[in-house]
Amino acid sequence: MNQTLTASRPAAPREAPALRARHALLKRLADVVCLPSSRVNAFERSMTADVLVDMLREAAPGERLKVARRLANLTEAPPTLVRILLRDDVEIAGALLENSQSLSDADLLDCIRETGLEHRRLIAIRRTVSEVVSDALIGYGETPVIDCLLRNEGSRLSYDGLEAVVAGTRGDARLVSVLLKRPELRPSHAYVLFWWADAEARRTILSRFAVSREVLQEAASDIFQLASAEGWQDPLARKALQFIERRQRNRAALQRSPYESLEAAVAAAQEGMTREVAEEISYLSGLKPMTGAKIFTDPGGEPLAILCKATGLPRSAVRALWRALRRPETNARGEPNPSLERVLIAYDTIAVDRAQTVLRYWNWSLSSALTPALLKAIREGDEEAIDEYSVPQRAAMLALAREFGRG
Repeated sequence: MNQTLTASRPAAPREAPALRARHALLKRLADVVCLPSSRVNAFERSMTADVLVDMLREAAPGERLKVARRLANLTEAPPTLVRILLRDDVEIAGALLENSQSLSDADLLDCIRETGLEHRRLIAIRRTVSEVVSDALIGYGETPVIDCLLRNEGSRLSYDGLEAVVAGTRGDARLVSVLLKRPELRPSHAYVLFWWADAEARRTILSRFAVSREVLQEAASDIFQLASAEGWQDPLARKALQFIERRQRNRAALQRSPYESLEAAVAAAQEGMTREVAEEISYLSGLKPMTGAKIFTDPGGEPLAILCKATGLPRSAVRALWRALRRPETNARGEPNPSLERVLIAYDTIAVDRAQTVLRYWNWSLSSALTPALLKAIREGDEEAIDEYSVPQRAAMLALAREFGRG
């Protein structure tokens, strides 16, 4: 009986001798590669790595994974060996990407170029990610990867990389809130981002980046007199001082205007916001027409509050401009329009000097400081939304488009 049972029991599968030899050799080669420098010199390690690489090309995934896990603990792994494993399946490459701190930027850049989204996502969540590697990841425009990169406190973003992300958020609002938390974000980025941010993000931008220019005004207080004595002939100094000065309204424009004041121009707008009236309001407010057009055609309306507060217009002027743009002040039930209420709150909560900072950044950036990527993002946003506007708004939009076209 026992003999019968023993005879009928299937024999344990035996590993082919050739495979046993392969496994043993792979382990031994990995052992040599992992030896400390006191036991093996650089040339010997490199030679061993070359043999191991040649074997790994035909090895099974499980074998390659074992080698990757061993290399993850090395402080200095042979580059040829690292490269082939980083280009492998994500499970195998992940053993290195998630655990190895010795990977160089060159290794990671090669992996970014030669693999796919999931590899790049693993790179984005590494403990540290340099600016060079971040730029390469951002260049692919993959939202899941960029989201991980922005949430990673150990990642660093370059100025160019940050601009690319800001421009990219034009078509993907999911990244806006996490981008606003990045320490690298500067006012110039935030004020451009403002144009397509939602109401909550706009509140964050105004509270965090609407800074006072008091330090600049104190530093340049005596320069205004010097520039005036020179007749404001230096365009560089004139432009910078226009950003710094306390006065927002343009006195020279008032002398040439058909309106006796900015308030009068706003009152005239209620009878019909034509292109000519919009331009006059812009000039009198110290703005270029393209900046004014951008403000008047903004769907959210918060820029109207910034314009009024910065120029010293009363709260009622916000309603007047709202009415001039043919926007509803109440809903179907006769209740106050929530959008108008939100804009009025923005007017109430921002200080004059801070509103002027925002307004002047807009005027400055829309006329000279935008990179092609950011300018393209703003222009595309206008083109996408043009059908939502009234006839006067479309006129202002077309004027803005012409101004951009000249650039």
